[in-house]
Amino acid sequence: MGALSAICGDITGIRADAIVNAANPTLLGGGGVDGAIHRAAGPELLAMCQAVPEIDGQRCPVGEARITGAGNLPAMHVIHTVGPRFHHDPNPAALLASAYRNSLQLAEQHACHSIVFPAISCGVFAYPPEQAAVIAVTTCREPAFSALDIQFCLFSDPLHCLWQKAIDD
Repeated sequence: MGALSAICGDITGIRADAIVNAANPTLLGGGGVDGAIHRAAGPELLAMCQAVPEIDGQRCPVGEARITGAGNLPAMHVIHTVGPRFHHDPNPAALLASAYRNSLQLAEQHACHSIVFPAISCGVFAYPPEQAAVIAVTTCREPAFSALDIQFCLFSDPLHCLWQKAIDD
């Protein structure tokens, strides 16, 4: 049986089977967690992302996930998922749950036992963290994912407290 936990820290230093990148649809890097992961992983990650097939200008549509190697990161894989823009995308709650669910399914398909998530969509995509934490924890608690060790690595104490509260409730 897997565990569900939250820590405050830097996701790029976490040793796990997979870490999740809060990416944009191009998968070519950006700001926030996405930029930090690309910088820490090195140019090999960018090359792997460029190899992901593009459909209509996107390598990963909102709510979906793609997997690559991890370059210089201590993880084995990076799972890239695109969360919704809260004030732009229709039905952002369903899309956010889908981003988590598709990431978890990819982890299982690639025989991962541990996965680490950031606070998807809570940066420039403006998802309210209080709502995002509940969606993230509820999705990760779905019975289909009970064998995975799931950790949330949050970059600030306030976010960590929100995710911990969602886990404890």
